[in-house]
Amino acid sequence: MKEFSLCGTKRAENGKKAAKQLRAQGLIPCNLISKDGAQSFTVKAGDVRNLLYTSYVYAVKLNIDGAECLAVLKELQFGAVNEELLHIDFQKFEANEAISVSIPVKLEGFAEGVKTGGKLVKQVRSLTVKGLYTNIPDRLIVDVTPIELGKTLNVAALKYDNLEIQTAPSVIVAAVKATRASRQNG
Repeated sequence: MKEFSLCGTKRAENGKKAAKQLRAQGLIPCNLISKDGAQSFTVKAGDVRNLLYTSYVYAVKLNIDGAECLAVLKELQFGAVNEELLHIDFQKFEANEAISVSIPVKLEGFAEGVKTGGKLVKQVRSLTVKGLYTNIPDRLIVDVTPIELGKTLNVAALKYDNLEIQTAPSVIVAAVKATRASRQNG
């Protein structure tokens, strides 16, 4: 899992009016959620752009007025009309603590069913896994080579070292569907 450094400043006031004033200044209101409760802070809108608009999942090294901690993105709130970023929630965790995050899936290989005229279809974009942040990869690589025409690959068939897959075992990750051409040939 990649790391991202982010600096923030504690918020003096909470509420809609204060949040609106902060956004007008180019700041994003944020919360750091931990076992001890929540802490309100702000970050500069430009500082979080590379964290939000990417396919990677990051462990965020937060520095809030000199206090450092590790966190992951928990929730983003966008405006309904202009899709402007309104609020970010971060979940604090310890380096030796297992965390649960959603990781993108990447399909690799040439499926057997595709060789006979089928079409490979990716059914999920990401899977939820749990583990130490140092053991979590940037992407979950799924080998689709053994999938035959009309068959699927479920989460139950996947195994990764030092990771626990929390997505339901019955969820289909990839399938090879029959095409018109494969039906005519077979």
